[in-house]
Amino acid sequence: MAAVPFDKLEGKIWYNGEFVEWKDAQVHVLTHGLHYASSVFEGQRAYGGKVFKLTEHTERLHKSAEILGFEIPYSVEEINNACDELIKMQGFTDAYMRPIAWRGSEMMGISAQKNKINLAIAAWEWPSYFDPELIKKGIRLNIAQYRRPDPRTAPIASKAAGLYMICTVSKHAAEAQGYHDALMLDYRGQVAEATGANIFFIKDGVIHTPVPDCILDGITRRTVIDIARSQGIEVIERPIMPEEMADFSECFITGTAAEVTPVGEIDTYNFTPDDITFKLIDLYKNMVYGR
Repeated sequence: MAAVPFDKLEGKIWYNGEFVEWKDAQVHVLTHGLHYASSVFEGQRAYGGKVFKLTEHTERLHKSAEILGFEIPYSVEEINNACDELIKMQGFTDAYMRPIAWRGSEMMGISAQKNKINLAIAAWEWPSYFDPELIKKGIRLNIAQYRRPDPRTAPIASKAAGLYMICTVSKHAAEAQGYHDALMLDYRGQVAEATGANIFFIKDGVIHTPVPDCILDGITRRTVIDIARSQGIEVIERPIMPEEMADFSECFITGTAAEVTPVGEIDTYNFTPDDITFKLIDLYKNMVYGR
């Protein structure tokens, strides 16, 4: 059975302060955010009817907009309340939520400083990002053609739509070759992240992860680091070269969508999900469900 297109789903979307019918949450074809990527967004999940770390996500949304040079006309509290109301209105328990802010269509051109700033929030039910069966042996990644950019060339601290263009291209290319995702290197040739998730490696009981100096320092990333350290597991943030992957025994990725997902293969490098990875999966699940 074919999946329902996202513009054909039913329910309500919070749009510029009002709840509107899903089908009515539209933008014009000459919207600045569509042509010039002047938009920022969040990906967040609700567990048991409550959005996990909602305020952190909303504060990051505001910061992302600030980095792109615009101000969202709704406070953190107003956005949080809208998110909570939307989950209840939709009747969801476990769901994915997407707030997005963008410059409107009042002016068309690179400079559009007087364009209206719009904000919409949608939520939908969404199961695991990857097939649960893959969790046992880990997903397969190749190495992407494109690299994460130098911070001097792009606003890497913003969760901005434009930064995900090369992620989509890379993930599509990986899937076409039979992989589940792609590992992206950075502009220096160091290990950076997957297309929509941060990455971690394990060697001799110690976790290693790239320094987030040209990638988004994910909320799930920080959460998992805190969980690991609370369990007495050492976490080292450092530059990692691709050839070092031969020395690691376990690998996993983290993200709001991916949660904690084991990796079994990256190109010619192989890993075996084991105790630490599965322990972190369980502890993360317990945390998001408040157990």
